[in-house]
Amino acid sequence: MDAVDELQQARAEINEVDAEMAALFERRMTAVRQVLEYKRAHGLPVLDAGREKEVLQRGAARVSDPALREYYTRVLERLMEVSRDFQSRQLGEFTVAYPGVEGAFSHIAASRIFPGKKQQAFVTFEEVFRAVQDGTAAAGVVPFENSYTGEVGEVLDLLWRYDCSIVEMYDLDIRQNLLALPGARLEDIRQVYSHHQAISQCQTWLSGRDLEVVPYPNTALAAKYISECGDCAKAAIASADTAALYGLSVLARDINTSAQNVTRFIVLSRTPQHRGDRFNLVFTVRHDAGALARAMQIIGSRGFNLESIRSRSMRDLPWQYFFYAEVVGDPSSARAREMLDELAAACSQLKLLGAWERRDAEGR
Repeated sequence: MDAVDELQQARAEINEVDAEMAALFERRMTAVRQVLEYKRAHGLPVLDAGREKEVLQRGAARVSDPALREYYTRVLERLMEVSRDFQSRQLGEFTVAYPGVEGAFSHIAASRIFPGKKQQAFVTFEEVFRAVQDGTAAAGVVPFENSYTGEVGEVLDLLWRYDCSIVEMYDLDIRQNLLALPGARLEDIRQVYSHHQAISQCQTWLSGRDLEVVPYPNTALAAKYISECGDCAKAAIASADTAALYGLSVLARDINTSAQNVTRFIVLSRTPQHRGDRFNLVFTVRHDAGALARAMQIIGSRGFNLESIRSRSMRDLPWQYFFYAEVVGDPSSARAREMLDELAAACSQLKLLGAWERRDAEGR
């Protein structure tokens, strides 16, 4: 048998196995439907992390060739992603989680990214991450960084801790305004309530005025409080949309210090995107001289541009840090896979947060 015949025979064998796999896939998804009905009846979340870990361990043990175990584990991981996605869609409405209340900038961003979709508010960033991870929400929208005040550190911490992927980034133009009860005058205001980042963004306008600044969990909650307190000496810093929502007057418009005030929001999902023109990593390096430089050199030597990198202290480990990096390129390419394999060997821990397509301001 010549080489061409051997190739054709091998391809015929692959086609035969693929046909068998298609039938087995349908059989597997029939069982997935049965699992879904049980979860629906008992109010259980889509994700069962313990069960998935058990499936992966058992599946890897079934592969006799050690060189193939890693690849079979990847196949199982992808199968479980498909199963989770199928179950989430079958459960009904696509729910988007966001932190705060209606009128918060996160709510505005979520409405623009997912117009017409059901939204659910949560009090904290962590509750949004938890809702996405356990399947309560199909997606989550949280602020990641502001062009004037910088990153939202808590969100970086949660990206490290939770099994959520970044599938999109959205830039929202931020215009801060001073809101008060109808009939209130600017000279009447003595206290101003808002989120600490909004306060920082408006520091130039606030300085020199005889005002007590009171931090509040978020801008929309501050506006809601002003609408309910009945005190014309109090005001909130928030969006004009929020003023309309809570029946407030705008006493001063566009009071943010920088005219280029943009907040970048990330969209979270349980199921990662495997293709895009940007991808995000978090990693730790060993306490060796030049360890971080070597990690960065690995990224650059494969032809990838490191668009941003930042460090973040690990709360439970004093003087230990993890690094967040945004890389230009498609993580599904062969070149990227080689880079990630080399980087994993050089780092203590490495986590691919996801891939996404770059969009300009206002998400276009």
